[in-house]
Amino acid sequence: MNNETAIADGFGRTFPYLRLSVTDVCNFSCSYCLPDGYKKTGCAPFMTQAEIVRLVKAFAALGTWKIRLTGGEPTVRKDFVEIAAAVNDVPGVRRLAFTSNGYKLPERAQEYYDAGLRAINISVDSLRPDQFKHITGHDRLHEVLDGVQASFEAGFKSVKLNTVLLKGLNDAELDQFIDFVEDKPVSLRFIELMRTHDNQKYFEAHHLPGTAVTEKLLERGWRVRPRAEGAGPAQEFEHPDSAGTIGLIAPYSKDFCKSCNRLRVSAKGALHLCLFGEGGYSLRDYLQSDDQIEELQEKIMSLMNFKRSAHFLHEGNSGVRDHLASIGG
Repeated sequence: MNNETAIADGFGRTFPYLRLSVTDVCNFSCSYCLPDGYKKTGCAPFMTQAEIVRLVKAFAALGTWKIRLTGGEPTVRKDFVEIAAAVNDVPGVRRLAFTSNGYKLPERAQEYYDAGLRAINISVDSLRPDQFKHITGHDRLHEVLDGVQASFEAGFKSVKLNTVLLKGLNDAELDQFIDFVEDKPVSLRFIELMRTHDNQKYFEAHHLPGTAVTEKLLERGWRVRPRAEGAGPAQEFEHPDSAGTIGLIAPYSKDFCKSCNRLRVSAKGALHLCLFGEGGYSLRDYLQSDDQIEELQEKIMSLMNFKRSAHFLHEGNSGVRDHLASIGG
């Protein structure tokens, strides 16, 4: 099968974008995700490099052209660079990206770029060192910001910063974040805190609606930017006096799921049709040899019949996900 973006659901949406987790492990302990740090669950191993390549070949042949390597923290996997290089060599992959907490990025940015990675999303949940440490559990803000600069120097043209909106923790920094991108060609995206299976009290204490960002941006003369091809769910804003842009990912906003264009595969080989679904569909049995590609494609296409029109966060149903690191966010 070699159709252009052949993967589609029953609601007219196509899926050129795959978020592919390579590990559940994370070395940070962010209060909104892994407040007690990473804890191993289950005994199944993470996908091997060979399994990952077979998976990507199947998706790419179906028209999926954007691959994002995620985690956990994907770069803690010892063969991360080798995986990136192998995925980059798969025919049909036009854009290879990854998401990182910025760990050791100043030393490794060039290595990542040389492996074929061309877009990076870096988590920066505060621009104040003490608050960054409070949120992430690590006093590494300066290292992370040095990693942003190192990414530019390595050759990355697409550098995005991810900031989870947290009432009482970083909402007082909205102006500081907006000022931060004024002289930097980055896209800073505010991400609305989402309910998961076990964070109800945290959510109630720290959820801040994305409208707080929209109102602030409009007050300061920012305007909505047209969506780019293959773009994620962020609503982008631009300002004539700013080198950078601001994005907002607001899953509780009206019609958020209408623009859904991505699927997710966990580090253990399960296809997740929605970030907040009730579970994944294991593809592992179809990843054991190169001659299973067509069978794997048929399985993927058949599973699209189960994709729903939208999540049900508004009804308080966040699925069974304990934390978003388990399927790469």
